[in-house]
Amino acid sequence: MGLLDKFFKTKSPKRNKDTGTALERYNKSFHHAIDGIIYVTKYEHNMVIIISATILACAFGFIFNISLNEWLFIILICGAISACEMMNSAVEATVDLVTTEIHPLAKIAKDTASSATLVLCITALIGGIVIFLPKILALF
Repeated sequence: MGLLDKFFKTKSPKRNKDTGTALERYNKSFHHAIDGIIYVTKYEHNMVIIISATILACAFGFIFNISLNEWLFIILICGAISACEMMNSAVEATVDLVTTEIHPLAKIAKDTASSATLVLCITALIGGIVIFLPKILALF
């Protein structure tokens, strides 16, 4: 009996992913994650914009020879935005799975999930301005 089972005095239900060896489960999980990346890249137009912005930011980083701390910011914010957009897609898909009706709570769930991505994008824009604007202005 596991720790949670002792605490809740119930046995945890077996999930579909609990079959196979540990290595097989990790391999399956990895492939599911790759499938998710392929899905958002293929079907979510915002992800294409995010990938394009990431490539542009990296290109500017190489052109302007940014510092290690600046690279860390670029890498972290681009990763955070990508992950947040994937979570947004998951929330939207889940809401669509639960209801096809227009419902105020469904709207709230979808809108707040997408606003999280927007907040990170605004943060990235401000960070990009702080990092790159002085370097661009120094060219003139």
